[in-house]
Amino acid sequence: QVQLVESGGGLVQAGGSLRLSCAVSGRISGAVSMAWFRQSPGKEREFVASIRGGKWTDSIVYADSVKGRFTISRDNAKNTGYLQMNSLKSEDTAVYYCQLDSDGRRTWGQGTQVTVSS
Repeated sequence: QVQLVESGGGLVQAGGSLRLSCAVSGRISGAVSMAWFRQSPGKEREFVASIRGGKWTDSIVYADSVKGRFTISRDNAKNTGYLQMNSLKSEDTAVYYCQLDSDGRRTWGQGTQVTVSS
């Protein structure tokens, strides 16, 4: 079984930074894709960023709302993905979830709360 544990959320002032972590446990093999989503009360869950390992380079996609401010990365040796969030805005307040696609399966983390004060 694959499990994801998010951490790094908290309360930060507008303009500040946070780094979210997504630790992966369990057996995985082959191609792996990790993505971050977020959801605010009364809103649909929205895509934030994704990273997919390739033979020569990683494929990375960002939502327009976070492009230039957020950076997604991974450390395969530590089995952990990261979302570096800079220049945070009040609109970024949400529960952030990591998602892993591996071996034909999709796994979601439980989420971590990010609150940006204005």
